[in-house]
Amino acid sequence: MPSSETTENAAQQENEHESAGGSPDRRGLLVAGIVLLACLGLVGYGMLDTEERPKPPAAPTAEVAYEVTGTGTAEISYLARSEDGTATIEENVTLPWKKSVRAPLGKTPTVAVVLDGKGGQAVCTLAIRGKHVQRATATGEYGRATCTGEIPSGGSGG
Repeated sequence: MPSSETTENAAQQENEHESAGGSPDRRGLLVAGIVLLACLGLVGYGMLDTEERPKPPAAPTAEVAYEVTGTGTAEISYLARSEDGTATIEENVTLPWKKSVRAPLGKTPTVAVVLDGKGGQAVCTLAIRGKHVQRATATGEYGRATCTGEIPSGGSGG
């Protein structure tokens, strides 16, 4: 059986331990609480700082109509909305084919057709803002035709 002096020493050590910052469990909870409050503060700041960044103005565009008539299949590439000037390519297209897009001003709308190994005949046409611009014909095996035009800078409607 422990003496009363030993019990008093244990109680005194426990009191000293608690007065020095609490039990290890309490310290862990305190640290976790501080970290949680800091995280919530950062999240709250992010939610309050919702000032929208200005969007770059949309590039003016014009309506462009591409058409490829004929029979059989072909590979067709054309300029669409891509402002970096890269072409959209569609493979094994069964003719006839039509596509209307809005192309950025300053780019050169182009449609190119390449017939497959079976040959045949295909005609491409290009219209900008409803006005016919160019027509070209591809014939024979792997025949090629390209229609291209300039988008007039006046106005941006289509």
